[in-house]
Amino acid sequence: RSRFLPVKLFARADGIKPVIRAMRDGLPFFMLPDMDFGRKDAEFVPFFGIPAATLTAPARLAGVTGAKVVVVIATYKPGYKGWTVRFYKPWEDYPGPDITAATRRMNEVIEQRVLENPSEYFWAHKRFKTRPEGEAGFYNKKPRGA
Repeated sequence: RSRFLPVKLFARADGIKPVIRAMRDGLPFFMLPDMDFGRKDAEFVPFFGIPAATLTAPARLAGVTGAKVVVVIATYKPGYKGWTVRFYKPWEDYPGPDITAATRRMNEVIEQRVLENPSEYFWAHKRFKTRPEGEAGFYNKKPRGA
């Protein structure tokens, strides 16, 4: 992972400060924000119309560091013979004053990209595992031994 320098890998357990330091030093930062990491540092915002625990880190990091957010999408070439990587234009006026609105905007952009090529989205990830307080689980659990 680090043969293309400069690269730094960060463990979630290390916290956000090393990431901010690296970004302020001019290093790019790449994040996959459409994963369910639980309630911590997340807001429930719609993802395909369903409330999803969504990390607010992209918006907060952009706000703290002044970084531009650029969506990067990789899709398979025909016959799975490599990848096509597309870089979109940097987002304007992001994150803005409302972190929840910025997080919702991020999910809307991810939805649009998924709809362009739905077969390549990582649907196996349990995106709706964490539910708002009092809401029933989204995924059916199979009884043991079934």
